[in-house]
Amino acid sequence: MIMKTTGIALIAATMLLVQGCSMTPPRLPAVPHDSTTKAEIPGMPEVRYTVVVDAAALNHLAQQSIQRELDYLAQQGHKGPLPPAVFVAISGGGDNGAFTAGLMNAWTATGTRPEFKLVTGISTGALIAPFAFLGPKYDATLKEVYTTISPKDVIEHRSMLSGVLSDAMADNAPLLRLTQKSVTEELLKEIAAEYAKGRMLLIATADLDARRPVIWDMGKIASYGGPKALDLFVKVMIASASIPGGFPPMMLDVEVDGKPYQEMHVDGGIVAQVFAYPATVHIKEEAAAKGVTRERRLYVIRNARLDPDWANVERSTMTIAARAVASLIHSQGIGDLYRIYATAERDDVDFNLAFIPSTFNAPHKEEFDTEYMRALYATGYEMTLKGFPWLKTPPGFSVPVAAPAGK
Repeated sequence: MIMKTTGIALIAATMLLVQGCSMTPPRLPAVPHDSTTKAEIPGMPEVRYTVVVDAAALNHLAQQSIQRELDYLAQQGHKGPLPPAVFVAISGGGDNGAFTAGLMNAWTATGTRPEFKLVTGISTGALIAPFAFLGPKYDATLKEVYTTISPKDVIEHRSMLSGVLSDAMADNAPLLRLTQKSVTEELLKEIAAEYAKGRMLLIATADLDARRPVIWDMGKIASYGGPKALDLFVKVMIASASIPGGFPPMMLDVEVDGKPYQEMHVDGGIVAQVFAYPATVHIKEEAAAKGVTRERRLYVIRNARLDPDWANVERSTMTIAARAVASLIHSQGIGDLYRIYATAERDDVDFNLAFIPSTFNAPHKEEFDTEYMRALYATGYEMTLKGFPWLKTPPGFSVPVAAPAGK
């Protein structure tokens, strides 16, 4: 009873403090509702797109990519059919990103890893995407990050009171420092050079003010070059991995008609667990408009198990809420795969899916558990080394069989 009374007293005191004083960090005004589609990054226009709202602009983005590729190949004296366009979409999943790190490293070891025309990432996938985009040269970086880091390298926990009164329960300053160590101006120059060849690197965040998914053209950001481009590049990566309430949001400075505002960007996982390209972009049609026909392959890597994990749920508010949120994320992730598959089928893109097998049951003591990540990295590596069993359809989906003629 003493513990209950103390707990209630603490909650009551916290509520009074929240009402009486606030430690919430200040911010510039949010972009007004009727101006959200006009906001631009100062000095770097057309580096991000709002899904659905910017459908025409996204289609134009695809056409520009094709044209850059055609121009580059012409400069190289290329003749004949275009090489296959290979896409890879890397999902969120926190420390489960170790699965993708192992898969990529082993894919290189087999000698069959393609150069990706398009790389997309959300959340932990956003942290992986730039290195996967640049290829085997950065395999060692991925392995180091996902097999050697521990919680202290990613988060700084705040006290319960300061967490409630601020903008998150933990600070992601360590993750920011870790990212800045690897993402340098030299790396941006490499990405810009690949962007000029027609390759694309896209990362998704969620604009919490407007409650809309935002796709960032990271190659174009890199092409601007300089400290401001580097700062924005890193901030977008961190924003995409900033779980609301857990990590602070990333405040991005924008302007509308010369007037400054700030947007609040958080983990892209609140709008999708994985994306390849928006359904509003008709890749096959856009390429045909340029006179381009080619083979297209898509690899989707879901950094999660897809089977429902059983648990004896404790009858307590926080446990029930946590279990419900985890279930929602699980269901959303499967729904994303069906959406991607449908879009790929429409555009004649060969669909391939990888995910963490149900047989993987290493102990997970805490987020960014080093031993857990090492075991998961090894699982992704070994599966790929043996010839990864890519699924051709999402789980539970069966391709309809055409009825015999006359039936």
